[in-house]
Amino acid sequence: MSELSARFDMPLSEQAPRMARRAVGAVLAGWGFGDEDWLDGARVVVSELISNAVRHGDGCVELRVQAHGDRVIVSAADGSSVVPRRRRADGTGGRGLALIEAFAPRWGVEDHEGGKRVWAQLPACPGWRSRQ
Repeated sequence: MSELSARFDMPLSEQAPRMARRAVGAVLAGWGFGDEDWLDGARVVVSELISNAVRHGDGCVELRVQAHGDRVIVSAADGSSVVPRRRRADGTGGRGLALIEAFAPRWGVEDHEGGKRVWAQLPACPGWRSRQ
């Protein structure tokens, strides 16, 4: 089975997380990931990745979605090399990584073109079926 992938350049604005949620939801549903609860979790992860990239990153923000079978990885790349770390939630933020960990069993950071890419592997989607 081949890998499916989609890439989006996101604006550096407060609308970026909302735009990313919509784009990822549509792409994943089109690829056969139809469980609404699972899609909601995927949208939360993507929203947090993009929010963090817009808030703490630098330069352009790229959203990528990759699926190989029922395994889905979502990621956000930006121009900052500063690695994300857990912060204490203070009412103005600090919950992003905790939310990502609640919906994604694995996540990590890798170097990307002088900046970083933060990725999260989503759990298997219940009832997934290939449209290939």
